[in-house]
Amino acid sequence: MSEEVGDDGHAPLDGCLPLPLEFEALYLLNQTAFHDLALAVLGTNDAAERAVHRGFLEILKLWNKLCADSADLQQEVWAIMRRTIISEELRSLRDQMAALDSGSGLYEALGNLPPKQFDVMVLRYIGGHSAKRIGWYMGVTVSTVDYHCRQARRRLAPKYHRILQETQEGTS
Repeated sequence: MSEEVGDDGHAPLDGCLPLPLEFEALYLLNQTAFHDLALAVLGTNDAAERAVHRGFLEILKLWNKLCADSADLQQEVWAIMRRTIISEELRSLRDQMAALDSGSGLYEALGNLPPKQFDVMVLRYIGGHSAKRIGWYMGVTVSTVDYHCRQARRRLAPKYHRILQETQEGTS
């Protein structure tokens, strides 16, 4: 069964139409601001549109829960969009890291980490974010962030120790 693609390059949301009127209003009120944020973070219109589209799909998927449980719907919606944009940025960075060749294999190893481990390492050691902030971005606890960080360091240790050893031998 083939899926039709609309003019925007995305498959239609069969079974979800018509959209809730409040969701459509939220989209119309926030789409430009979300796109501006995504464009500032991601740098290209295509990446911004892709992230905003993914964000709105996530919001729509959670719509009934958000409306029922959220004391501040707008804040929750912005949090979902921010996490989606950050996720898109990390996906792009993962691709770039895997393509870099430092000769040591560290960039390739970093780019080949499982997604959550990669995200934690990039956000913590490149972005300088705290475990609490990373947990918020990823929607996990601080202890889960620490776990993913330990697992990533364990996977990267052989490459990292080889680089340190080569550096020390080069200065001797």
